[in-house]
Amino acid sequence: MSAEPSSIPKPAIAISGSLAFDHIMNFPGTFRDHILPDKVHVLSISFLFDSLRRQRGGVAGNIAYSLALLGEHPALIGAGGTDFAEYRDVLAQLGVDTSLVLDVPDELTGSSFMITDMTGNQIAGFYPGASVVADSIRVSEIAESCTYGVVGPTTIEAMRRHAAEFAAGGCRLVYDPSQQVISVSGEDLAAGIASAWAVIGSDYEFAVIERKTGLTIDDIAARVELLGVTYGENGSELRYNGETARIPIAVANPVVDPTGGGDAYRAGLLKGMLLGWDLATTGRVASLAATYAIEHHGPQEHAYTPVDFVRRFDRSYPDFAGRISSQELERPAPRSRCEETSVSIEKRS
Repeated sequence: MSAEPSSIPKPAIAISGSLAFDHIMNFPGTFRDHILPDKVHVLSISFLFDSLRRQRGGVAGNIAYSLALLGEHPALIGAGGTDFAEYRDVLAQLGVDTSLVLDVPDELTGSSFMITDMTGNQIAGFYPGASVVADSIRVSEIAESCTYGVVGPTTIEAMRRHAAEFAAGGCRLVYDPSQQVISVSGEDLAAGIASAWAVIGSDYEFAVIERKTGLTIDDIAARVELLGVTYGENGSELRYNGETARIPIAVANPVVDPTGGGDAYRAGLLKGMLLGWDLATTGRVASLAATYAIEHHGPQEHAYTPVDFVRRFDRSYPDFAGRISSQELERPAPRSRCEETSVSIEKRS
């Protein structure tokens, strides 16, 4: 028997973005040894891979997966094809709300193709598949009830529409164009930033944003309440209302595949924001969530219990031991707490 609608808790986080199957290939060498700078105008290169995996992926799916591991039940927004049923079941069993994921007949779920070399550099391509209809999904209603609305990379039309509807609906827009900064126009990037409560990206992505919009990281930080910049193995930086926290990585054992690390980082960041943790604690939770992901082949192959996560957090960041508890990671953040932290992030002494 299904639960009455009123008894189903409304998700605190809604995530719009790509849903895909990742085809992950590892090259046992370095790209730079095979790309001749003076011959890029006639580039023709073939790499021999030592592994190939097809796994669940897509930015929205990856963020939702790690949020579920951290105790949240986010709403997922996107489109899947005729091969999406098993993917949907996996997320639903973890507590992810997939009611806003469209099933698209006669089309495959989007597919990404990623080649990673021994130094972590990556060459990627993406076929959107069913995602081309994601812009037909309206998010206005859920925007009125959720605390955070995330817009990640998907089709340009869906990113544009969902960013505008989240912002208009009153939830906090977390704008994360990610890999799509290459394709999104400067005008759309500027509009997304103007409506955003938070902007998240890598230092490379922010460099592309600056080239397209003229907005530096400092300019964007002055326009939004929260800004997050990731620097790969050099950690990350969070800025919130004039406060800055530099976040060290949680050491991986070992680094297996960087795919999905940034998405898991965002999940940890969102969980910390919901619970009102201070920037330094939130950033370290995000960093550890990312580390779990990069220790496995594929962005949704890692797993941990709340107890496991807290124990490793305390080992990884002994100066912050005791800052988080497993009870906080076992279930969604109380909505009363979410409502409080949508106004400000409290500081822990």
